[in-house]
Amino acid sequence: MWWFDSILGGRDYQRYAEHLRRRHPGCEIPSEREYWRQRYAEADRNPTNRCC
Repeated sequence: MWWFDSILGGRDYQRYAEHLRRRHPGCEIPSEREYWRQRYAEADRNPTNRCC
């Protein structure tokens, strides 16, 4: 079922947090809840990446 989790974005937050730790070590890492809030807000502002 790892592929199903991957398709739905289940590891997106972990990858984002790892990216921040590697590339921006002084940057504050948002909570997972805040990450998803920001991600959905961005999708609403810029709907070009959605099919519907």
